[in-house]
Amino acid sequence: MNIALIGYGKMGKEIERVAHERKITVKQIFTIENNLGAIGITRKSLSDVDVCIDFSVPTAVVENVQAVADCGKSIVIGTTGWYDKLKEVEKIVKEKKIGLLYSPNFSLGMNIFYHVLTVASHLIDKYDFYDVAINEIHHKGKVDSPSGTALALGQIILQNIRRKKSVISETLHKEIKPDQLHITSTRVGHVVGVHSVIFDSEGDSIEMIHTAKNRAGFALGAITAAEWLKGKKGVYTMKDVITSL
Repeated sequence: MNIALIGYGKMGKEIERVAHERKITVKQIFTIENNLGAIGITRKSLSDVDVCIDFSVPTAVVENVQAVADCGKSIVIGTTGWYDKLKEVEKIVKEKKIGLLYSPNFSLGMNIFYHVLTVASHLIDKYDFYDVAINEIHHKGKVDSPSGTALALGQIILQNIRRKKSVISETLHKEIKPDQLHITSTRVGHVVGVHSVIFDSEGDSIEMIHTAKNRAGFALGAITAAEWLKGKKGVYTMKDVITSL
């Protein structure tokens, strides 16, 4: 399989390394220098590419998707912070009849974490003396906050704990309301990613933690997603990959 990388930061470089190990050819690498405004993504530059993988910046996602779709190619998106544009992206995918797979986190471990949290939240829903909160820690270079993964964890909780109605992520200078779910973020050093969910009551606390040790797991997940997406049309998430393997 041949891929193109859109974005060549730490994740892009790790995907390139993992692709080489798996005998997958990286045909094109698009950076801010050669792809500002998606100008580098053309039918010619993608002529030998099966699937593109985007780990760029949130503001570039829609134009990258449009350019890739105009070339009739499919795309995996690991960039987060653009989900308010999801409807627009879904429209592009439908009109151009391509495949698109997005996920806030491509780690297999985190996708298992999603499943475990779903079960735990469903159980906690029955016991209203437990409160719940989310904390995430990432390296100081991460541009979005809260992380897309933290927001995905929040949605799982909102869907399963009925007394929680909304997410609040800004700094609080007042008492939090019982129906609010607080997500806090820390940016420090070189932390790849730590996500924790705490269920707290007067009698005890239950804490669930996922710690990413390096970017290899994310890269392998993105490559696996690209292999799975090849030849498919429509919009998918990592959940579709996990449940079909």
